[in-house]
Amino acid sequence: MENLNAFHTFGINANAKKIVKITALDQLKQEWAAAKQDNLPVLFLGQGSNVLFVEDFNGVVLVNRLQGIEHSEDADFHYLRVQGGENWHNLVQWSLENGINGLENLALIPGCAGSAPIQNIGAYGVEFKDVCDYVDVLDLTRGESFRLSNEQCRFGYRESIFKHEYAQGYVITVVGLKLAKNWQPVLKYGSLADFDKSAVNAKQVFDEICRIRQSKLPDPAIFGNAGSFFKNPVISAQKFISLQQDYPAIPHFPQADGSVKLAAGWLIDQCGLKGYQIGGAAVHQQQALVIINKDRATSSDVAELAHHIRRTVALKFDVYLQPEVRFIGAKGEVDSEDYIS
Repeated sequence: MENLNAFHTFGINANAKKIVKITALDQLKQEWAAAKQDNLPVLFLGQGSNVLFVEDFNGVVLVNRLQGIEHSEDADFHYLRVQGGENWHNLVQWSLENGINGLENLALIPGCAGSAPIQNIGAYGVEFKDVCDYVDVLDLTRGESFRLSNEQCRFGYRESIFKHEYAQGYVITVVGLKLAKNWQPVLKYGSLADFDKSAVNAKQVFDEICRIRQSKLPDPAIFGNAGSFFKNPVISAQKFISLQQDYPAIPHFPQADGSVKLAAGWLIDQCGLKGYQIGGAAVHQQQALVIINKDRATSSDVAELAHHIRRTVALKFDVYLQPEVRFIGAKGEVDSEDYIS
């Protein structure tokens, strides 16, 4: 068995039968074929920033290290062709340094470019789907690549086709981004709303988001974590009206379909759970949405704490939180909501 600690940000002790860093597509195909021949499960990782190993993985972990960024443009748009192993935050920085705006709201989101479509990553009013042109996918069973348009990816809130039809036997190799030259800042959330929309530039938005995130979110090098542990729940308008009567200050974000998104961190905070600890796992003091590995936590500590958070929020608000983090068992991904129910 090989130790996975260096390949995921939670820092929880876990192992795999074999770990391989992938730097070329031919190598990826060969390693996949060898694992299938040995009847071993395969797990693809980028930077392991959104996973919790609930037990040792009894298979082969392929770590995406495909590198490269290509830029083209026309009169109205910049186009970026980004290899799946590129660090996402480095990509955001690179784009700004090259005068390409539009990714700044997605600064400091951990992970690789190839992982971004799976979760449809998002922050501060922008989601991956807003900048996605296409996604290139390798069908490992056939050894053939194909391209999905933005629409074909079926993006939703922390949702995509890559969690369903293309969850097994497929790997994202390239993401294509399309960024308008007629840049318009997105200043919907928090202190961003204080900027003058007609005067602000993308670098100022980037700097402010980095400041906010660094002030709230723990450094995984100090306290292991997987970022936001739970999704922001989306509830019906009727249910929201009822909740708002009891909690007039409840943060809320109306959705296009009439539903209302709530802030999971606020719900957890209202339950007095900041700093709450089970074993070595704790709710972060500055951001209730983050569970940290405070003191040599086990996966059981984290799962038990997540269960306690979910149950406590449900009892107070009748809202059931769903993990955003992917739970990995011995043979692959398991249903995280079932796991903590």
